[in-house]
Amino acid sequence: MRIYKTRSIAADACKNGRITMGGVQLKPSRTFKVGDTFSVRKGPITYTYRVLQLTENRLGAKLVPEYLRDCTDPAQLELLELARMAGQSGRDRGTGRPTKKDRREIMTFMSDNYLDKIDFEDEE
Repeated sequence: MRIYKTRSIAADACKNGRITMGGVQLKPSRTFKVGDTFSVRKGPITYTYRVLQLTENRLGAKLVPEYLRDCTDPAQLELLELARMAGQSGRDRGTGRPTKKDRREIMTFMSDNYLDKIDFEDEE
């Protein structure tokens, strides 16, 4: 149902205990019934889905809401937003890795004695 990109990735997620139903780890061969609720742990949050209908074939992305309902707790979605905000840094996207000079400035800023190097008397 397009939760994972491929069946093999979904099977690996089952084997690693990332997909559960009622606190019980699911096997890749598990069959679902209409009304079943299962949880998928992806990254920092746990998504919860309810099965509305069953199908034998892979679906287009636009048809997924007819078969699955996302019942994820809003608190979990806040964790996702916090993770996105934490991932943003001062560098623009696509500018590549920090240069040696950038890295030294970052390390200087992160050091404990950063404020000791600033001369506050000149600013008055």
